[in-house]
Amino acid sequence: MIGVGRSKQNLNVVDRPLGKGKTEVSLSAFAFLFSELVQYNQTRVDNIAELERRLEDAGYAVGIRMLELLCHREKGNRRETRLLNILSFVHSTVWKSLFGKVADSLEKGTEHEDEYMISEKELLVNRVSWMGQDSQQG
Repeated sequence: MIGVGRSKQNLNVVDRPLGKGKTEVSLSAFAFLFSELVQYNQTRVDNIAELERRLEDAGYAVGIRMLELLCHREKGNRRETRLLNILSFVHSTVWKSLFGKVADSLEKGTEHEDEYMISEKELLVNRVSWMGQDSQQG
């Protein structure tokens, strides 16, 4: 019996169940983290295009890890092979885990056959009043 309890304690962090406690992050904590990420990258680039690329890379890395974690936890590592099914999973489960609610819409594009858009009417980054370096300089 001691061995059984011990194996539960040594579970990988990915295999541990999600806590039942508060899952929300305060808006001010998110704003601080986002602001620091932007400022950190601003000091390491020469132009806006490079800043956008670095922020996109950071967001992509977080998104991929979150998607892998949720696929493992929610789907038991069963991999989706159909585009619409994985987009639906991102639209609902992943979006809710990241932003606290399901995305507003998942729409098929009109220009290309394989173009889809996940839309959010009220983006989290737009709910924060930014007082960055730009507003202090001019």
